[in-house]
Amino acid sequence: MKKLLVALLLAALATGSASSGEKKWRIALSNDYAGNSWRQTMITDWQKAAATAIQKGIVAEAPIFTTNESSASEQAAQIQSLILEGYDAIVLNAASPEALNTVVQEALDAGIVVVSFDNAITNPNAWRLITDFEYMGMRQVEYVAERFPQGGNLLEIRGLAGTYVNDAIHKGITETLAKYPQFKVVGEVYGDWTSSIAQKAVAGILPSLPEVVAVVTQGGDGYGSAKAFEVAGKPIPLVLMGNRYDELELWKELYDKDGYDTISLSIAPGASTIAFWEAVEVLNGVDVPKEIRLLPYVIDSHTKLNRDLKTTPKGGVASIVYTQEWVRQMIANVKAGKLPPPDPE
Repeated sequence: MKKLLVALLLAALATGSASSGEKKWRIALSNDYAGNSWRQTMITDWQKAAATAIQKGIVAEAPIFTTNESSASEQAAQIQSLILEGYDAIVLNAASPEALNTVVQEALDAGIVVVSFDNAITNPNAWRLITDFEYMGMRQVEYVAERFPQGGNLLEIRGLAGTYVNDAIHKGITETLAKYPQFKVVGEVYGDWTSSIAQKAVAGILPSLPEVVAVVTQGGDGYGSAKAFEVAGKPIPLVLMGNRYDELELWKELYDKDGYDTISLSIAPGASTIAFWEAVEVLNGVDVPKEIRLLPYVIDSHTKLNRDLKTTPKGGVASIVYTQEWVRQMIANVKAGKLPPPDPE
């Protein structure tokens, strides 16, 4: 009789666990590129969220798989391997918005949840976190117009050629500049969202440029751009920063020295943690909208600048590790037609 009661109790406990949806899921991050500080911070943030979920018994594992050179074909093969390995969900930072749609559909047809973020895919059957990268371009131009209403020459630093993010930020810049004919883009180079590459590219074009009042950027390229002007013995123009530690540190140094001011903006690398918890919610049976739009994280005050300098590691990017509770509130807000909740402090 005692053994029967124990067996019934264990069965009841098991049933309760299953009904609560607390299965230890296996979630993989498929990432196309890790060659800059933003991507490295993104990976670190993912690991923090995953560690929390593993500790709470929500997931069994959450490994990261990264391609060698942002290769869509390599990432497609990687996703096919993840399908064969039976992962419950794949969170995807894609090498291409379109090239992975077919293999993503294969994953969805196999019953695997796919959540795409940052360089999001276009397959409407997947869950997609769409960052308003056009807003990043627009916000920069609007700020430049506030600072220089008389207009002037601009230098544009673009990101990684062929990516949706690069094209979207460029589109936001170009479309907003149409409102301000007093500005002219006199040079354009690719910085690959990397300081050293941006510095070399800007240094190469500087001798051929007329005076530049501002440099519009994509993130990770602000420090290198400013240093190229400095090394060339030219005054540093208004450079829009991208939330990297070196950019924020330079902004503060220049402000403390002679009042130099700017703003800094980028998608938070912690968007990977929003995607992670969104995958968990979908797996647990929550009705999650297939598309959710996010705004970039903007540092537009010295209060934010000083706070983020204290919390961002050297070589890192200002970021936020989002919690499961925040993501649940975000989902509820979106379903109610409201904006996402304020970023957690």
